[in-house]
Amino acid sequence: MIRHDGLLDPAGWREAFDELARRKLRTGLTLLGLIFGVGAIVAMQAVGEGSRREALRLVEGLGLNNLVVEAHAPADETALRELRQRSLGLSRADAAAALQVVPGAVATAAEKRLRTDSVHSDFAAADAQAVGVTPSFFALSSLAVAKGRLFDSEDELRVAPVAVLGHQAARSLFPSGPAVGHWIKVNHVWLEVVGVLADRDLSAATFEGVRLGLETNRVFVPLTTALLRFDSPPLQDEIDRFLLQLDRPEHSAAGARVLAELIRQRHAGADDFRLVVPAQLFQQHQQTQRIFQVVMGAIAAVSLLVGGIGIMNIMLANVLERRREIGLLRALGASQDDIVARFLREAAAICVAGALLGLVFGALLAYAIAAGAGWQVAWAPLPVLGAVLVCILVGLAFGVYPARQAAQLDPMSALRTD
Repeated sequence: MIRHDGLLDPAGWREAFDELARRKLRTGLTLLGLIFGVGAIVAMQAVGEGSRREALRLVEGLGLNNLVVEAHAPADETALRELRQRSLGLSRADAAAALQVVPGAVATAAEKRLRTDSVHSDFAAADAQAVGVTPSFFALSSLAVAKGRLFDSEDELRVAPVAVLGHQAARSLFPSGPAVGHWIKVNHVWLEVVGVLADRDLSAATFEGVRLGLETNRVFVPLTTALLRFDSPPLQDEIDRFLLQLDRPEHSAAGARVLAELIRQRHAGADDFRLVVPAQLFQQHQQTQRIFQVVMGAIAAVSLLVGGIGIMNIMLANVLERRREIGLLRALGASQDDIVARFLREAAAICVAGALLGLVFGALLAYAIAAGAGWQVAWAPLPVLGAVLVCILVGLAFGVYPARQAAQLDPMSALRTD
């Protein structure tokens, strides 16, 4: 007698895998479409998620909630003199006004790059760049101290001769020992090292055209120390840039419009500044990634479609080759539902095998793409599970028609098949 256990019959599943194993070449060719489809989805997800996380890490240096205003004065001295008749350039007063006027602004930080002729300690010299910053600069730039401390508002008020070194600058100036507590000389000014920044180990030097990682080879001093203890060429901007932190990144677009108009008015319409919106840079990066994901998704969809057609093809061929077997099963009492279940199990077996092999192929493909393009890989369980489910559903959908064709065969006609 024929058992009527439907799709959940364990013995039926063993028979399904055995039947497919007997046709290795045909089954293998059918699996290719599913493997490529699932692999493309898995690789797309892994590379896309890794790229998103890495972009977030890269943009931390600019601050996703920040607006960045940079001085943009002409290099030609004559043009600069003409510009200074209209605008005195970027200043701390601009930053203070922005904090008061821009909606959602909660903090600001300023930076001044110094003309650095020499930087050395008692042990070595370095090609580091000296910059003056306000104490809030480190928090707004997501810079953490690894050793020692950061300078504070008291150091700013005292015009203290103190410095915080970037990771690379500390390693160059003090190659064989700790930097904190020692003195360095920047140009003609002696500074006590009070802290060393942690190395963020960025994977890229730029993000959407903006340079990153410059802090690793810098000597940070309080802004007042930079302005009062160091010489500055005439006609320069008081500060080279300032950061304005907003309470939420969603306010970046509106805040940027207000900030641009504010600086333009304060500078009498002079085009001597550049506004950078990190949140928009991140969105541009994500848009590029979405294009990549659409392309990969289309490839995956075509591959799964080809795989589904292959399943239908192999199942129809199996029905034609096994007409006598089907007729015998019907004669022994198998119902149409039993026949449908038998062939759907074979279709599902192909899908399960294709999905598992596709996961392995997708992982290898993701790491290969990451190695070749310098991208990162990260995994999220739901998209991977979704790829497996889509593969199984595609296989079952394309297996229904051959299964029904097999179930509707006339038993007597099938038994008479040569």
